[in-house]
Amino acid sequence: MNTFDAHATRAALPFDRLIPALARAFADGAQVPPRHVHTLDGGTVLIMPAWQGRFMGIKTINIFPGNAAKGLPGLFATYTLYDATTGEPLAQIDGNEITARRTAAASALAASHLARPDAHRLLVIGRGRVGSLLPGAYRAVRPIDHVTVWFRGCGIDLEAAVRAADIVSCATLATEPVVRGEWLAPGSHLDLIGSFTPQMREADDACFAGASLYVDTPEALVKSGDLLAPMSRGVFAAGDVKGTLESLCRGETPGRTEAAGRTVFKSVGTALEDLAAAMLVVTGQPP
Repeated sequence: MNTFDAHATRAALPFDRLIPALARAFADGAQVPPRHVHTLDGGTVLIMPAWQGRFMGIKTINIFPGNAAKGLPGLFATYTLYDATTGEPLAQIDGNEITARRTAAASALAASHLARPDAHRLLVIGRGRVGSLLPGAYRAVRPIDHVTVWFRGCGIDLEAAVRAADIVSCATLATEPVVRGEWLAPGSHLDLIGSFTPQMREADDACFAGASLYVDTPEALVKSGDLLAPMSRGVFAAGDVKGTLESLCRGETPGRTEAAGRTVFKSVGTALEDLAAAMLVVTGQPP
């Protein structure tokens, strides 16, 4: 069985190759059972399997928000790729790199359909591993020439930064809204990466009012507090979602249709993305 450490995994997943690989994976589809979610004191454990053709992969991801106070990352992950026809383990791959890079790539893939073609001012909210990758990912799909990074205590006025941004990308572990809809500029694109549990939120209800909403997979509608909370108050219904990454990549639903409209993309992650990234690492080819 081959082993790919963090350096080798990172080198195999440049965004100009990973984003098209994700697009092809969403267009082709895969078998993706519901993730297993287990709660521990202080953390959450996710087990995420998927298979396509002759490959099967399983990721285990441990999320412990309190690790920041200990000087540790809030997320640790492992990934094993198997031969789906025999069950033979083929590779052990650094799960942290796969998770961070495919997450940033999925946001950029969505933006390639939803952000204005001339969007060039990016605001990243959060300074974790995923946040640090977002500028590079977005530059692969949009002419980003101005990046602002906001985090608590940084001294930057968040409201002013949001108002000035063409793309606002949130990658936090927030449990209360950080972005307010009244701050978002006409024609802007809001990307919500955190809030992968019902207890977490990055955006207030007003962020969704009057915006075209897209999700990575329908699972977001039952996992994310960013969606569950406004849905419970009638801000929007599940049927108001315009599309998913699958429907966008297959050309079944349109992306942005007007320059002045606001778009919102909510992701919770999917094992399909992990599998596509792992296949790219091991074979050097997209799925």
